[in-house]
Amino acid sequence: MNNLKHRAHAFLELSVPGDRWGYAFDWFMVALISANVLAVILETVPALSEAYGTFFRYFDIVSVIIFTVEYVLRVWSCTADRARDYGHPIKGRIKFILSPLGIIDLLAILPFYLGFLIDADLRILRVFRLIRLLKLTRYSPALIVIGAVIKNQSKALTAALFLMLTALVLTSSIIFAAEHRVQPDKFGSIPDAMWWGIATLTTVGYGDVTPITPLGKFFGAVTMILGIGMFALPTGVIATGFANEIRKHEFIVSWRLVSRVPLFNDLDAAQIAEIVNLLNPLVVPPRHAVVRMGEPGDSMFFVISGELEVEAPGQPFKLGEGEFFGEMGLLRNTVRRADVVSLTDCQLLELTAENFWKLIDIHPDLGDRVREVMEQRLTMVDDATTRVVNGV
Repeated sequence: MNNLKHRAHAFLELSVPGDRWGYAFDWFMVALISANVLAVILETVPALSEAYGTFFRYFDIVSVIIFTVEYVLRVWSCTADRARDYGHPIKGRIKFILSPLGIIDLLAILPFYLGFLIDADLRILRVFRLIRLLKLTRYSPALIVIGAVIKNQSKALTAALFLMLTALVLTSSIIFAAEHRVQPDKFGSIPDAMWWGIATLTTVGYGDVTPITPLGKFFGAVTMILGIGMFALPTGVIATGFANEIRKHEFIVSWRLVSRVPLFNDLDAAQIAEIVNLLNPLVVPPRHAVVRMGEPGDSMFFVISGELEVEAPGQPFKLGEGEFFGEMGLLRNTVRRADVVSLTDCQLLELTAENFWKLIDIHPDLGDRVREVMEQRLTMVDDATTRVVNGV
């Protein structure tokens, strides 16, 4: 049973490269959620609701069944997630249910069941079904990044929000004092003046409420200028957060790729982290010449996934996951001795000559292992060339 629970958790929660069924499920859920949102929107069109009302109703029932099964499986299997402290059979499940994504999953199906329990306007319940759109945050990396940015920058965003609220209160109070006597219907109180304050600070300016006194106009201009700078604060905070999150994501992806190279298997996490900064990820399509004979040997490559062919004279050979090539040009400071062409889509890590020697200085044993592989390949190529010359 525990094995089944771990498999269910991995299938629902983890995106494992190469897991076609897992990725197919994610795409199916994205399509189903999008279709549900579209159905809610189209249902508000009277002609479509009358013509296809039965279809919309049954589609909603089928969708709720799928979402309910998914939610139950997530609650049941969440105790397999030790990293988030969901291990306890009761407290762990409660913690999962009360987590942001757990609440979104529950709200996605709750309006359907509330329709059987309470006497509510069905049109309101239909609108609440749009909450299912939030389920996309579970399957969209971009939305996950947005959530992480807001979480990581929460203190800075809170400070910016406090400054904005302070500016709103002050500007509304001052414009109330300046305009209250001449426009009591529009600036009858500070809360009434806040509508003008929001429209002016955001530089939207609806025009339904405007100052008419010289002092009010002058202060309105000052408020507009203040608003430009004030609302740039959260924009800068979010932009910084996005940049940090993207760098973090790129580092994690690169770290995972590097850790899969057998040459680096004996290195610890800190050493791999050092190497990540020296390598450049590279993706190439099939039949792409990664290196060509006669070109300068200014970099070497590690194969993360895919298959390539080294078109060496006499005896071409293939390279697969975990192998590397291009080391001869670096170690001997010569041009390329063969073409290397991708046979499939390939993920590679490129190490330039400058970074190669930095890596060898840090880890001399890696240089010895690279030289050993190079000597083996040279022997193999020379033997093949000799056989071709001798007509063997």
